[in-house]
Amino acid sequence: MQMLWVGARGGMEAGLVEREGISFQAIPAAGVHGVGLRALPGNLFRLVQGVFASRRILRTFRPEVLFFTGGYVAVPMALAGWRVPSLLFVPDIEPGLALQTLARFADRVAVTSAASARFFPHKERIVPTGYPTREGLGAWDRTRARRILHLADDLPVLLVSGGSRGARSINESVLKHLPDLLEMAQVVHISGELDWPVVQARTRDLPQTQAARYHAFPYLYEEMGAALAAADLAVSRAGASTLGEYPLFGLPAILVPYPFAWRYQKVNAEYLAQNGAALLIENGHLSDQLLPTVRDLLNHPERLTSMRKAMLQLAHPEAAAEIGHLLLGLVERRS
Repeated sequence: MQMLWVGARGGMEAGLVEREGISFQAIPAAGVHGVGLRALPGNLFRLVQGVFASRRILRTFRPEVLFFTGGYVAVPMALAGWRVPSLLFVPDIEPGLALQTLARFADRVAVTSAASARFFPHKERIVPTGYPTREGLGAWDRTRARRILHLADDLPVLLVSGGSRGARSINESVLKHLPDLLEMAQVVHISGELDWPVVQARTRDLPQTQAARYHAFPYLYEEMGAALAAADLAVSRAGASTLGEYPLFGLPAILVPYPFAWRYQKVNAEYLAQNGAALLIENGHLSDQLLPTVRDLLNHPERLTSMRKAMLQLAHPEAAAEIGHLLLGLVERRS
């Protein structure tokens, strides 16, 4: 099977895709929703350029099926390839405008949760598959994970994560309360690259007994599965991956939606919280509420157990396979 990934020019995805041995081509693309009047003409021009670039790719590559994962970069290809069978995957609970536009062209729409169906008019196209996680992620077990990360077996583990670049408000709140947090638990802190120098400096100030409980990293790649498997509680933003990775490991979470990302993260966090799997703290209240919330959960293990069970009930470990079957089904139907 041949595969081609089409992405935006200048994005970080090119290196990641090519590292997996997948061919990559870039097209011009830009968003048109929510941009200022000054930027709109230029963005519309890039959108038109993207459509023509997509047509050239389609003439050369001649795909049997198109798979969209959202974002404005997919719109030019959807417009150019409207005659080709297509599947759209919606990662967040609430789709943005680009995803709702793409759904008009898609033969099937795979969603992380059935809760997303209300945002689409054509319910017969919706297929709840769950959020796909990368191969091998769920293979980590708690014992091996703690050994790899040099964590003790007799102390709870708090995982703090802000993504590859980090979440400054989360990092600042954790560092502010770090001595108290380390009295209660071991902390695996994935700070992101931007705040890594600050985290390193803070580490040097810790007493030896607390430093032994603090495990900080700028980012984790293959070992991210170990961090998820080893943790008893997570603190993070509420990006789409939390809908797949936390349920896979049954990991209770304190979610702090990024306040400048439209509503996507807030709706994701509310979905997990309403299902009893997570707690939501507004970004502006994090500094005051983080420590008492963590303390309350760690002091009531029965509540963590309840949240863990609720999170596991939301897991879809076969999501990637289900999406693959949908794609193959579209190919067979066309044949």
